[in-house]
Amino acid sequence: MGPQGFTQTIKMPNGQEISLNTGRYAKQADGSVMLRCGDTVLLATVCSATEVAPETDFFPLSVDYREKYYSTGRFPGGFFRRETKPSDYEVLISRLIDRALRPLFPDDYHAETIVQVTLLSNDRKETPDSLAALAASAAICVSDIPFHGPISEVRVALIGDEYVINPTFEQMENARLELMVAASMKDICMVEGECKEVSEEEMLGALKAAHEAIKIQCQAQLDLMEQVQKEKRVYCHEENNEDLRADLTAACYQPCYDFALTGCADKHKREETFNSILENYLTKYTEEELETVTPLAKRYFHDVERSAVRNAVLNERIRLDGRKTNEVRPIWTEVDVLPKAHGSAVFTRGETQALVTVTLGTKLDEQTIDGAVVEGTNNFMLHYNFPGFATGEAKAQRSTSRREIGHGNLAERALKSMVPHDETMPYTVRIVSDILESNGSSSMASVCGGCLALMDAGVPMRKPVAGVAMGMISDSETGKYAILTDILGDEDHLGDMDFKVTGTRDGITACQMDIKVDGLSYEVLTEALEQARQGRLHILDEMAKTITEPRSDYKEFVPRIETIFIPKDMIGAVIGPGGKVIQEMQKVTNTTICITEDEQKGIVEISSQNKEDIEAAKAKIRAIVAVPEVGEVYDGKVTSIMSFGAFVEIIPNKDGLLHISEIDWKRYETMEETGLKEGDHIQVKLIEIDEKNGKLRLSRKALLPKPEGYEEKKGGDRPRGDRPHNNNHGGNHGGDRGHGGNGGPRRH
Repeated sequence: MGPQGFTQTIKMPNGQEISLNTGRYAKQADGSVMLRCGDTVLLATVCSATEVAPETDFFPLSVDYREKYYSTGRFPGGFFRRETKPSDYEVLISRLIDRALRPLFPDDYHAETIVQVTLLSNDRKETPDSLAALAASAAICVSDIPFHGPISEVRVALIGDEYVINPTFEQMENARLELMVAASMKDICMVEGECKEVSEEEMLGALKAAHEAIKIQCQAQLDLMEQVQKEKRVYCHEENNEDLRADLTAACYQPCYDFALTGCADKHKREETFNSILENYLTKYTEEELETVTPLAKRYFHDVERSAVRNAVLNERIRLDGRKTNEVRPIWTEVDVLPKAHGSAVFTRGETQALVTVTLGTKLDEQTIDGAVVEGTNNFMLHYNFPGFATGEAKAQRSTSRREIGHGNLAERALKSMVPHDETMPYTVRIVSDILESNGSSSMASVCGGCLALMDAGVPMRKPVAGVAMGMISDSETGKYAILTDILGDEDHLGDMDFKVTGTRDGITACQMDIKVDGLSYEVLTEALEQARQGRLHILDEMAKTITEPRSDYKEFVPRIETIFIPKDMIGAVIGPGGKVIQEMQKVTNTTICITEDEQKGIVEISSQNKEDIEAAKAKIRAIVAVPEVGEVYDGKVTSIMSFGAFVEIIPNKDGLLHISEIDWKRYETMEETGLKEGDHIQVKLIEIDEKNGKLRLSRKALLPKPEGYEEKKGGDRPRGDRPHNNNHGGNHGGDRGHGGNGGPRRH
């Protein structure tokens, strides 16, 4: 049986039962926990180095969330058929865990630490990402690594008027709000999610509901720690000189405080001035002394600068760049910046600038999602790029960073609910935000610039969207706090909160919050949300000075897409054997045709730069799926000549008999007299469909004026031996020919 280890069971109010086991699996890790919830199984491990490299003054933490394809009984895609680099989805979950855990390690702990969470089993009903942080926190708690936890993370959804904790994939389809919330027993520390224009009150309600569920999970971790009884390690990762700290504080605090009140709006000038204060202080040391003093002085000066800037805001209500606490930096915007982009805009706020473009494509341009748990396609993408020159750094452009993936995902979630996903918007949309300058809140600049670019492209957005980043500086001893609208990069770095809120004039569409301090009350959070709403409205007003609504039409070089619907049982006929029919149609009409289906119909999207080409393709498709109707007139093509008449194709793969007696009012004895040849195009009228066999009877005579004085001979003109039902013509006339069944691909 092996060792049983220690197990703690969590019973959630929604009936969900979660078990945490340690001491049975992966025992050589510093801490390991096997989490099970139904058929979902996660393994979380943590390892932390026992030695620290000299002069390491930061905490090197790495968090990786990975999903094994065998967890859902699938093979990985690609040539190698094995898990390789993490998907964007795995990166986003890793970031959620990281942001919740990182603030809870001691400030003076600098050992390299690796947290790994692996999905081992899943039934595709439970969402494993909502359990990942719980497993990671539990693994750290049962280890000897110092940690100010536990924490946990849950997903909360607003379905109707009810808050649902850790909803299933199916339940989330009907959610008006979906948030991932991380918290300790006392305080919320991380939030991220998307909404469909919910109110600030509904947002707060979701946070409270999530926190109550998290408290239960945190208590279970404390109980598991009690069972394990593992002591935390003793460490010393910093060497300090308290005399130097005191001397530097006395010399540098006031100059930093005074400069913070000057309201310098230039980021590089601020950086140079603060650096000069430290350099001036270090001039009193010899070169030999500087070798040991400088590393410590830089660390202590950072604390002095942080304290001076924070106190200047709390005491004087003046920010680093001279703004009031609720003031947004100056904004200027422009659209149609790039002549050949389908949509483009520049959004500039202070020293943060985003160049955002929109490209519109067909269904063939959709992104394929092939994860272990999540599969499907995505027709709305936002990609965020942050080059080194945006902050004046000489940094080479490498592969996409986790930060870029995270910021792009937040901006994507902010905008996508305001873009219709129906026949009014048949395009696949790709938005790219290239950050040209950055001094705080570039992700929110991407939201604002993305909205402008979408409207410039003519995308029928329901409402404009804007975003603003909120910050907070607080002092737990005095109780003072200041909520800051549209924070600078320095204010993000030196502050206690980074709270990004996006939305329309009527509600919130997405949010992301990281809190670096204990004790954030719901009253303060309420104030921050209201101040964010006011800031968002101001930004929307500034954006409206450039463009107020989407263009009435797409630009002339944007591919046009039209959608038509056909019967499901006719999809095979349009595609043809091996795709022959649709490929020929695309070649002749110079179009791209995509066919999908739902439960009731086939959906055909036709795209081209030319409207005439689209109309030609539509005509061909409608002809294929058309049902012959008695009394209708058709432009037909003679396919074969028989002794008793001609067979005429009136719509693709459907032909009927034009009897010799129905060609003209005068009588012909032979078909040679009629002058008709194979390949001739003539107009005919459908005068009869045989109810038994579906054969079609055509007439050209019915479209010609009856000669004056014409008298029909008794018994009609048709020779008895030549009636259509007696012919032995080889085709399946009056039926479907060459439809190709249901085979062949449905995308071409």
